[in-house]
Amino acid sequence: MRTLLVTGPGGSGRTTIASATALKAAETGLRTRLITGGPVADAALPGVTVTRLAPADESRSALLALQERAGSALDLLGAARLDADEITPLPGSGELALLRALRESADDPHDLVVVDLPPVPEAISVLALPGQLRRYLRRLLPAERQAARALRPVLGRLAGVPMPAEQLYETAARWSAELAAAQAVIDADTTHVRLVAEPTQAAAETLRATGTGLALHGLRTEALIANRVLPDGSTDPWLADAAARQRKVLAQWPGAYETPHIGRDPDPADLAALDVPPPGDPGPRRPWPVEDRLAEDGVLLWRIPLPGAVREELTLIRRGDEIVIGAGTFRRIVPLPSAPRRCTVAGAGLVDGELCVRFAPDPDLWPRTR
Repeated sequence: MRTLLVTGPGGSGRTTIASATALKAAETGLRTRLITGGPVADAALPGVTVTRLAPADESRSALLALQERAGSALDLLGAARLDADEITPLPGSGELALLRALRESADDPHDLVVVDLPPVPEAISVLALPGQLRRYLRRLLPAERQAARALRPVLGRLAGVPMPAEQLYETAARWSAELAAAQAVIDADTTHVRLVAEPTQAAAETLRATGTGLALHGLRTEALIANRVLPDGSTDPWLADAAARQRKVLAQWPGAYETPHIGRDPDPADLAALDVPPPGDPGPRRPWPVEDRLAEDGVLLWRIPLPGAVREELTLIRRGDEIVIGAGTFRRIVPLPSAPRRCTVAGAGLVDGELCVRFAPDPDLWPRTR
């Protein structure tokens, strides 16, 4: 199964392009599913299985289930039960609903799953969320502590405070497994990103930062769709000027696919006629290589591709066996490879779109040679 994640600046027509992509794929015989929170009519997408995100329903079901599990304690406290019709969506429910849909797509029988993501940079934050939440769970509830389950009642009596309940660790393990399944879909070699943007200068700057954020999280772009492109040769001075400004931006996007400005909300016929490319394949993920330059320069060189990165927007912090990389509004905590863990950071620089981090061997940790 392939997964195509569609995102771009807000208002760029992401849902339209995601729908047209799913429709074109279905027309070629691919079993296709579209995951979206946008307004899409099933009649416009014959042959496509449409999964609509419903964060309000998921929030309601989750809270009612939690209320049921904690029913005895709530009754002892004299709490008033919540009714289903008074529960509103909680902040973050949309992101969790999207991650749940990604997790469930791992067992999907379809050939292609097209995911209509939120606009950037929110989309990148959502895709980074499983890894971040799993890291929090590992720090707060380390799995190795579960081996001491039998000792918890004794420790609780000795310490005079209650020990973490069994259910807490079981819930954390279940969450971690679900997050890992979503992360596996995001990290798969068959998962790619399709960017959608109107050719404006503001969108060009957003896409520059987006490319850096995607690379920081190891996500690959298979196509850039320049949407709502105006035709050349108009006799209307305003349209002619707007088209000329679009052309200046399009010159910065070599290889972009162009889709025309329809001038209205697309109907089923418009979606069918919209010329979008078939899903492409940018190739497998490239690992971040560690280059051995000990003989020449006395350092190991870790190369991290960050296309579009600006030197002034980069930050780098070493935290034990992890390194915190910041690129503008994006941030990622990455485990260090084995060899650099035995080194100290000797410097870093941005060279031709790559963040090059230099590591010098730590004499107290580096293997000694005779």
